[in-house]
Amino acid sequence: MNSSKRQRPAVVALLATTMIAGLSAMPAMAQDAAAPVPVVAPASLPAAQGTISSITVTGTQRLESGTVLSYTKLRVGQPYSQESLDQGLRDLYETELFADVQIRNDNGALTVEVKENPVINRIVLEGNKRLKDDKIRPEIKLAPRQIYTRSKVRADVARIVELYRRQGRFAATIEPKLVQLDQNRVDIVYEISEGPKSKVRQINIIGNEKFKDGALRSQMVTKQSRWFRLFSSGTSYDPDRLAYDQQKLRQYYLTEGYADFRVISAVAELTPDKQDFIITYVVEEGDRYKFGDVKVESDIRDLSGDGLTKRLPMKKGDWYNAKQVEDTVDTLSETAGLFGYAFADVSPDFNRDKDTLTMGIDFRIANAPRVYVERVDINGNTLTQDKVVRREFRLAEGDAFNSFLVKRSKDRINSLGYFQEKLDVEQKPGSAPDRIVLETNVQEKSTGELSLSAGFSSLERFIVSASITQRNFRGKGQELRTSVNYSAYSKSIELGFTEPYFMDKNIALGGDIYRRDLNSFRYLTNQTRDTTYQNTSTGFQLRAGVPITEYMSLALRYQLNFDDTTLDEGTYYSDTNGDGTIECDPLLAGRYLCDAIGKRTTSSLGYSLIYDTRDNRIRPTRGHNVVLSQDFAGLGGNVKYIKTRINGSKFFPLGGGFIFSVSGEGGYIHSLEGERRDATGNLVEKVRLVDRFFLGEPQFRGFDIRGVGPRVIRRFYNATVTDGTVTGVETTGRNNRTDDALGGKIYYLTRAEIEIPLGSGAREMGLRPSIFMDAGAVAGLKSPGLINGNGQFAGNCFATNLPTVRATGTAAAPVCPANYVGADGFQVSGGFVEQFLGDTLKPRLSVGFGVNWNSPFGPFRIDIARALLKEPGDDDKLITFNVGTQF
Repeated sequence: MNSSKRQRPAVVALLATTMIAGLSAMPAMAQDAAAPVPVVAPASLPAAQGTISSITVTGTQRLESGTVLSYTKLRVGQPYSQESLDQGLRDLYETELFADVQIRNDNGALTVEVKENPVINRIVLEGNKRLKDDKIRPEIKLAPRQIYTRSKVRADVARIVELYRRQGRFAATIEPKLVQLDQNRVDIVYEISEGPKSKVRQINIIGNEKFKDGALRSQMVTKQSRWFRLFSSGTSYDPDRLAYDQQKLRQYYLTEGYADFRVISAVAELTPDKQDFIITYVVEEGDRYKFGDVKVESDIRDLSGDGLTKRLPMKKGDWYNAKQVEDTVDTLSETAGLFGYAFADVSPDFNRDKDTLTMGIDFRIANAPRVYVERVDINGNTLTQDKVVRREFRLAEGDAFNSFLVKRSKDRINSLGYFQEKLDVEQKPGSAPDRIVLETNVQEKSTGELSLSAGFSSLERFIVSASITQRNFRGKGQELRTSVNYSAYSKSIELGFTEPYFMDKNIALGGDIYRRDLNSFRYLTNQTRDTTYQNTSTGFQLRAGVPITEYMSLALRYQLNFDDTTLDEGTYYSDTNGDGTIECDPLLAGRYLCDAIGKRTTSSLGYSLIYDTRDNRIRPTRGHNVVLSQDFAGLGGNVKYIKTRINGSKFFPLGGGFIFSVSGEGGYIHSLEGERRDATGNLVEKVRLVDRFFLGEPQFRGFDIRGVGPRVIRRFYNATVTDGTVTGVETTGRNNRTDDALGGKIYYLTRAEIEIPLGSGAREMGLRPSIFMDAGAVAGLKSPGLINGNGQFAGNCFATNLPTVRATGTAAAPVCPANYVGADGFQVSGGFVEQFLGDTLKPRLSVGFGVNWNSPFGPFRIDIARALLKEPGDDDKLITFNVGTQF
């Protein structure tokens, strides 16, 4: 009997080990399911031709005999040869359905013996910790109920290895194994050894003479692995970054005038332990060039070449800078766009003179038709209505094209906060050469928030809040919000609504209703606090806004507010007149707090004049913003004042992701009421305590809450009596003093801050560090009536500017020294001195750094600031933080 046979070994286990350094070779072992297919052996047939008399198929389990034969060209009655039988073997193996195939020939009676490949029962991943199953499985082609083949296993191994390479794990190995089951089924197990992340151990640069290695490495995205780059992703080897870094090197040399610079080679070598890479660049710097003659030639009649030449940033004799040339091309294109030439072609012609080492440049602006907007297309908005986006466009169908207005439209759409930040307005040719289509592709993001949150802050201790906010209500750009907040010192509930385009007109209308309860406090020992006054505010506000120009707008508002300020009667009230009527006791509370209590109604009308050129109101990187506000109280009610505030900010991109910002604010409140006097007839401040300005945490970093400005401090004394002479000794410790902030009528606050960019890894974690400097002050109060008059300890008691002494020891206790028996014969148990401090506009100054982190527990902000300038009485604070979590 003759037979034609290609014998494959029985598959028991996959023992192949695939390593990233050796993908080109995979061990072929007897039990390796990923081993290469054996070469087909020549069919052992007689040389004579014959005719097939019968074909019998054996060994099938799932397949029909006719199906097996359909994969070959062998048919009964047809002649056969050695070549045709060999081809039949190849055809069956190419189906990848069979682990083994034999064709036996008995004088034309052919027997096809097959062994079917098993069916996959399941795919198992073991050892993968850095890459989870949901990242690997979509890349695997094999799946349960498919037919197992060695080639597909090899392909899956290569895909998994590539995934780990992208993660920088070049030492990762994958060992596929096969587990035989009954009914010709198998489990495939990929045993993964992830290995450490391959870092860049060293970056060598050869051939650089003009610049040091460190200066060139600083231009690269790839960084050498060092301990201080713990959170940087740039220390991992990435072949794509290798090509990018070559381009960065070239850009750097071109900006420094080296027009002939080139990278000869860039080689990344994997260390023998496969854990690190050593990268070596070989460069050729060439000569340094200066600018030669530079000019602009314009074929557009509205653009004067001579006029544009005078405005070029580069001059003859300056060092050549390729980045400056590139920016000039963009500037000239934008200038042409301002005149309506959207497709103006600006091309620089370089005239290099290697003898004088100069680079002359002719910027040529080719003639182009003036372009008009044919239509505006908006794509990708499934919830937001088209009109919400269109009304932010500064161009409409039929308008002359203007590149500045296109950029302005993009900034306004981004400022809505409804779409992802990567938004662009594409300029596409229209139906005619003088027509353009503006196509905006947006990607919507969530604008609604339903959250319950709990957290802890150094300001208000434990905080609980619930809020519902929809910034794009019904897709019409309306804002609807409601919130409830509760903490140890404040409680509030608010409801607000804003319609930015009332009746589709450029008029914004909105309103708020609210109830706010504030428990003011003062610090005692070791940052402990006690409550001073409670203020409850209930009211509503109506708002309207209209634009004046593109960048200027006017906002109007009316507010009606009901305030009720109280003190705890058990703590601060007593029978001061001895007639059984309790009232606020200045000895216990201080005259400034007694003056604050009471109910009042504030009816105010105000306006804000806003000038805003920022590129994004949410995360600005350039532009400035100025707001002037005034509120007039006295349209009814019993509170009358004029409050004026102004604030502004400016943002500068410094390059490399750094953003520098400066901001300032200030305010003044002037009472329109008549003179007010306390119970003793002394003049008191006409501006009430709750209407004043306060400075401190969180707006003034480096100082505690309300830690800057006017305040009254009580220092407590004990007394000793020696030979009839009373000596007062101040008690030590913060628990033996009280600190009440009074606020002020005038304030200012300035800030300078630089936001520092981090690597992509830190950005993915949501880390945004910054360094800052804050300066400000609050002042402008009349000196309040102090209990002890001039604040001095004198004679047998304190100064004599006191209320009438009552015949009880407890009443006089806060006034006279401890254990002193007065002339009236009663004994007192303690005393204090009051001091009025901090009422000065001298600047307080703090510097520090902070970090914003979108942590898994919610937004987290920490600031570390040191007060460099402060006045007596100010309360500084080194560290402040806020953290919360959603659940």
